[in-house]
Order: sequence, then structure tokens, then C-alpha cells
Amino acid sequence: MNKRIGRAGRKKTMTLSAMAFPATLLLFIFSYVPIVGLTIAFKDFRYDKGFLGSEWIGFKNFEFFFRSNDAWVVLRNTIGLNFLFIAMTLVVSVAVAMVMNEVRSRGVIKIVQTIMFFPYFMSWVVVGYLLYAYLHHDYGILNQVLAFFGMHSVSWYAKSAYWPAILTFMFVWKNAGYYSVIYYAGIIGIDDTYYEAAALDGASRWQMVWKITLPMIKSLVIVMTILQIGRIMYSDFGLFYNLTRDQGALYATTDVLDTYIYRALRVTGDIGIGSAVGCFQAVVGFILIMGSNLIVRKIDRDSALF
Repeated sequence: MNKRIGRAGRKKTMTLSAMAFPATLLLFIFSYVPIVGLTIAFKDFRYDKGFLGSEWIGFKNFEFFFRSNDAWVVLRNTIGLNFLFIAMTLVVSVAVAMVMNEVRSRGVIKIVQTIMFFPYFMSWVVVGYLLYAYLHHDYGILNQVLAFFGMHSVSWYAKSAYWPAILTFMFVWKNAGYYSVIYYAGIIGIDDTYYEAAALDGASRWQMVWKITLPMIKSLVIVMTILQIGRIMYSDFGLFYNLTRDQGALYATTDVLDTYIYRALRVTGDIGIGSAVGCFQAVVGFILIMGSNLIVRKIDRDSALF
């Protein structure tokens, strides 16, 4: 009997492993094999000598980036804007998920989910043109509204101070629907008996939210936040490039590591510097996700990612 169960278990494991093999192979090819290319960050890469023949120069590519005038601005923008994106998206998506949980009509929930989720599938190229239609200095809808109320038009693409708020709003608009669905799935998985017991004790809906809903989805929120913190050194290139239209006047508040690497490759063609910055992103991202998980593990072991 035990042998029969063992054979059945092995057969099931082999079947599942076979199903996972194509995805594992793609992950290995596109995520692990390119790691070898990180050695370019430590070389003076020359096309005529190739990948293996280029001279090893150690950390000189890293020194060039960190000694440049752009390093502090790029790092500040990358970390600051991503923290802002994470915080605002978390607040909005959890709030939307809790509101959907209070709606009893399934038809209304489906409509709300569709409306909230739709922007997630839109390309940043399309969103960039839509935003341009709103912010164009002469023909933009927003400036037309300002003129209607007797106010002066704003040169949105020449004023860098406005763009942290604009980018945050657009990021939340595009991604809050996706995360709200995840949090909503966690909320509807909460046992109804908790709410029934609270109702018998005279708890209000607001008290149920604070005492039951939020504590029960705490682990989910922490895991999603840790995953986002792990990529805090990476930025959505489409967001920063297409929405700002790569305007140099906006670099003070919108230039991030990804756009910096792109310009380094496009303008100077220096693959070594671009690879050095990319290597720095990967190492810091790894440290952040491990550190965040370690802190959470010390506070609440059950809420840690691993």
C-alpha cells in the first residue's frame, strides 16, 4: 500500500515538474545566463576585442558614475519616487479593495474591477500621448480649463517641480487596480464568522475594518511591499521616458537610473558604464529585499516572505 502511494506521489511530482520545465528553462535562459554578462561592468569593453578579450579595469566604471554630477540626483529620484509610488499605491489599492468588499452587488463589483484594472493593460506609450493631450502648453485640455477660469497657462514640460506629483498620480492610476484585485482576493478569503462575532458584540463596520480586515491581510500587504522594495532601485522605464517625453528640463526630478543607463548607451555607447550601473541596481535590490525580509522576520516571523 505504501509503495503504491509512493509511486503515485512520484508520478504526480514528475507530471508537475514536466509542466514547470518550460517556464523554468525560460527563466534560466533569460534571468541566469545573462548574469555572466555582468563582468562587462568591470571591463573596458571594446567591440573589436569582444566580451572575453576586453581589458579588465576593476571598479573604474563604478567610480566614473559615482564621481559624476548626476549620481546623487539620479539616486535621489530613483529611491524617492519609488518610495512615493509604493506608499501611495498601497494606500489607494487597499482602500479600493475594502470598498469593493463592502459592495454586495456582484455586477457593480465587476464593473468597478474592470474600470480599475483596465489602465494596467495600457502601454505607457499610449498613456504618454494621452497625458500630452492634457498638458500641452497651447492645446492641452488642462491649460484650456485654466484659461477658462482666467488663469495663466502652465508650461508643464518645462517645470520639473510638478512632475513628482504627476508621475505619482499616473503610476497609481495605472497600477492601483492591479494591486486592489490582489488585496480584494485576500479580503474575501477571510472567514465570515469573524465579522458575525464582531457584529454580535456590537462592532461597527469601521471597527471591523480596523480590528479584523486590516490585521487579517497584514501578511499579504507585507509580502507585496517587500517584493516592491526589492525593485526600488529599478524604475518603470516607460513611465519616466514616455510621460516626460525625455525633456532635459525635467531631469532634475525625473531622471532615474534606468533613463540614465539608456542615455549612457544611446549617447556615449559606453556599455561598461551602463553595465556598472545595472550591476549596482541588482546588488542594492538584493540587499534591500533580504534586509526588509530580515526585519519583518524579526518582528513577525509568519509575515516574512521566507
